[in-house]
Parts: sequence; C-alpha cells; structure tokens
Amino acid sequence: MDAPILSISGLRAVFRIAGRDIAAVQDLDLVIGSGETVALVGESGSGKSVTSLSIIGLLPKKIGHIAEGSIALRRRDRTVAELTGLDPESLRKVRGNDIGMVFQEPMTSLNPVYTIGEQIAEPIRIHLGKSRRDAAADAVRLLAQVGIPDPDRRARQYPHELSGGMRQRATIAMALSCDPTLLIADEPTTALDVTIQAQILDLLAELQAQRGMGILFVTHNLGAVAEIADRVAVMYAGRIVESGP
Repeated sequence: MDAPILSISGLRAVFRIAGRDIAAVQDLDLVIGSGETVALVGESGSGKSVTSLSIIGLLPKKIGHIAEGSIALRRRDRTVAELTGLDPESLRKVRGNDIGMVFQEPMTSLNPVYTIGEQIAEPIRIHLGKSRRDAAADAVRLLAQVGIPDPDRRARQYPHELSGGMRQRATIAMALSCDPTLLIADEPTTALDVTIQAQILDLLAELQAQRGMGILFVTHNLGAVAEIADRVAVMYAGRIVESGP
C-alpha cells in the first residue's frame, strides 16, 4: 500500500516575538492521501496559512521556525521525504516540483515584468531540465489544460493583460507545471467573484481526477468546502479542533 501523499505529525510552528516564542501552530496532525482533497478551514489568524508555509519551508527566516514535529511527503518517484530535515537547497528541489502552490491573489504571485509563458516555463526548465523551446511549448499546453482560450497568444502576454480569473488559471498552470504529488491551494478563490470561484473549483477537481494528486485546500469559505473537499479539518488558535468527512 502506498504511503500518504502528505503526513504531518505533532507540528509546532513558532514565531520569535519580543524575546518569546509564540506558537502559531501546535500539535497539528494531518494526512492527505492520493487523489484526496482535505480542506483546512478556520477564521483569520487560526494558523491555516502558517501550516501551508511550514510545509513548503517558507516561514519568515528571522522570526519563524518549526520547533517540533514531522512533515513527510511522498514524492513523484514514490520515495518519502522528511521535509523538516531538508537543507535549503534540497527544499528548493521540492518546492514547485513535488509541491505546487496556488496563492490567494494572482497579481501578487505573478511577476509583472515577465510574460505568463515565461513564468510557467521557468520551473519546467529548473526542475525538469528542459530546453527553453520545450518548456515554452509545455507552458502553452498547460494554459490550454486549465481552460485559457488562445493559449499561444496568452502565453506571450503579461499578467496585467489577463482578467482575474484567467490570472488565477495561469497560477494553477504554473503550480502544476512539474506534475506535483501535492497541490496547496491557499484561499485560491477568495479574490474572485462567485461565478469565477465556481469555475476554479471545477477546474481543480477536474485536474485532480486527471493527475491523482492530493490537494490541501485552505479556506474560510464553507461553500467552497462543500463543493470540493473529501475531508475537513477545522483550525482554531493554532490547533485542529475538529475533523471529519
């Protein structure tokens, strides 16, 4: 039997504030299986995004760190990596490769001075070692897969030339560019209007069915949870206080 895509045990993430360690996440346990979507819900400040940043090793360096716990990820080659024990260089090989991430606001996660195609092609070149031409072709194919019309033209455009929904589709294409085993979606629909939210949720479900990846869906939108989640974990004050299907 395959190991879970993601297994978190006893996670405690702390921030150093005014000379004291303040726990933003404590005693957190979470498991995500292949093809499963787990929604992490809770009010603002409950620790949802800190959990996501802990997984990908992007806690603020000077004040934040993982004090305790284990984060085990099943990679594409089916080996299991303990993320808390990886050095920065090894973590960079995991981020964008075995773990993809979709952020809340695409205008801040996309670089305004590079075309959409260049930004999708970059992780393909870095992690998969493909040539610029092959990576550019893959970027166009990915834009088509996420439902962007005329993908060849859109790949040559800049973020400000796309609508909000199309920008979010582009960030999803970027997150999936290296075929990750785990996709972290950190409030990916919050900045979008209701009709576009529904389209993005349908797109994530369709792509998951095609690829078999696990999804950690971070949100406070219970309507989105009802639409997409297989299981729900409720966070409050840095802890998971309730979970279930």
